[in-house]
Amino acid sequence: MRRHNLGTVVGFEVLRVLRRRFFWLASLGVPLLVVAVLALVVMSNERLEEEVPGQPEAFSFTFTDASGLVDDELAADFGGTRVPDDDAAIRDVRDGRVEAHVVVPADPTTTAVEVHGVDAGPLANDRYAAVARSLLGTAAQDRIGSPELVALARGDITVTAQTYDDAGQTVPGFEAAVLPLSFLLLFFLSVIMLGNQMLTSTLEEKENRVTEMILTTMNPTTLIVGKIVSVFLLGLVQLGILLVPGVVAFVFFRENLDLPDLDLSGLVVDPRTLTVAFLLFAGGFVLFTGSLVAIGASVPTVKEAGNWFAPLAILVFLPLYVVGLVISEPESFVVQVFTYFPYTAPSTALLRNALGTLSGWEATIVVVELFVLGVLALRLAVRLFRYGSIQYSTRLPVRTVLGNRG
Repeated sequence: MRRHNLGTVVGFEVLRVLRRRFFWLASLGVPLLVVAVLALVVMSNERLEEEVPGQPEAFSFTFTDASGLVDDELAADFGGTRVPDDDAAIRDVRDGRVEAHVVVPADPTTTAVEVHGVDAGPLANDRYAAVARSLLGTAAQDRIGSPELVALARGDITVTAQTYDDAGQTVPGFEAAVLPLSFLLLFFLSVIMLGNQMLTSTLEEKENRVTEMILTTMNPTTLIVGKIVSVFLLGLVQLGILLVPGVVAFVFFRENLDLPDLDLSGLVVDPRTLTVAFLLFAGGFVLFTGSLVAIGASVPTVKEAGNWFAPLAILVFLPLYVVGLVISEPESFVVQVFTYFPYTAPSTALLRNALGTLSGWEATIVVVELFVLGVLALRLAVRLFRYGSIQYSTRLPVRTVLGNRG
């Protein structure tokens, strides 16, 4: 019989999944929920802007000042009137005769400024404290008398820092780590979004008792590789669907959602670091894909395969628990073990590469290790699928498969 080529397998697997309603419900569920939440946030912000303008509504208040910082003329500009007795003023507030009363202590830096006000609602009540801060801040600026000194006191200054390594070469800042770290994020997303699909990619045919029929017309290697490629393509579709709400929100609703501007001018593009990051990502993806497919090929049911996903996922994210050690002491024993242990190596090495603590020879060893073990895992997956295709009720022993040279 005619052997199906790789393109036929990929096309069949992708179209079969895309025709399923569950795939679209699962893929569109989160984006639609995000869109609904964003719509509610936009409408809430617009309503709040109508009810509470950008500048708080002016109100009158009384105050006492034991510090001597506040001038009567300045207070009058804010709507304040000095009074001699705090107790009487607070009673006036409680009786509704005065909107607010501010008590300025002798040392506002060590003792809290008291503000008593008439309840105007949970959003409008903040105006009392805002006016008190603005009044004291303006009074302090008037005492200083110099805009430059005021700016320095506030910390409103720009500082540019440059660091150098042992060879006297310029060391880029965090901007150089942004792009390499994106490969770490992409690796995490791949494991989360595609891991379970990789694990169960060969089980549908086995549970439907059709694997022996498929293997009469198709090379098992072609089938395994085709399934992996199809799952990866479907993952790209899901990733694109997830990114659409974020892109739409940033482009069209950035001001409504108070999102910061995205300035890409400061990003540092280091070809060597990005190349290493890509190779580490690709090697880690091949290793985890091969491992998950091999596990799926050796077990009889989806339920049993699911028991293996959590341990592998934990290994992927385990380096995050020692991220402080990875940053501060990359040469420590724990970090070195995580760097070279196959299932923690991708995350650890990607993080160290982004931070500039992964040397060239270390990167070479990890990349070669990941690709070699990944290819071996894929070959094992093919062998397991071939010999386990009719193992419907029990798990296929790996030792038996490896010992069979037929």
